[in-house]
Amino acid sequence: MYGTSEKWASLYILVSGEKHPSNFVLKRGLQLKDDVSVHRIIAIVFALLLLASAGYAQVPSGNVFVGYSYMSADLISNSRTNLNGWNGSVEGKVLPFIGLVADFSGLYGSAPLVPNPACTGIIGGSCSPLSASTHIQTFLFGPRVSVSVGKVRPFAHALIGAGHISESASLLSSSNTSFAYALGGGLDYHLIPLLSWRVQGDLVQTRFFSNTQNNIRISTGIVVHF
Repeated sequence: MYGTSEKWASLYILVSGEKHPSNFVLKRGLQLKDDVSVHRIIAIVFALLLLASAGYAQVPSGNVFVGYSYMSADLISNSRTNLNGWNGSVEGKVLPFIGLVADFSGLYGSAPLVPNPACTGIIGGSCSPLSASTHIQTFLFGPRVSVSVGKVRPFAHALIGAGHISESASLLSSSNTSFAYALGGGLDYHLIPLLSWRVQGDLVQTRFFSNTQNNIRISTGIVVHF
């Protein structure tokens, strides 16, 4: 009686017409190995897809903000300077109600320096101060707390970092970098999917030239959610 392998070999010879049963055994083994390899590849691809899906689900949501900014700067005693510029930030959620924020701004304008000595000797004359082109930058980081209620999302944050000021006039120029922090918050109003409009206000304290400045910054612009 033929064994199982001999029966398969005989059947293969009858169908294919080949004269060497050993060829069938070899090809049959390769086919089994190929099937196992395909199954392994499918299993690996499926596992990778599962890992990718799990990783994507763990990517924190957040938003990017960019817009116009106004600052009432406390640069000299008994006077405030109006500066205009831009404000941008990136927020990434770490918990449903808590995010980490990187906030940057650039404000530009003209700030008074010192009384103009050319008019001090004029009786009854008004003494206008010398002005310098002023640029203030802030680089702030910290936590933000927020909650969504319908179409609005109020938030509050406490940010710390650094501020930089540069001033230049016809014959004078100076610059300084100091510690800075911001306490504030705002409101996002949902417009369409993934887009909101933001109004934000902050008390920004800087310490340029060994003095303390309490500046008010108001920003508004577009928010893109991801």
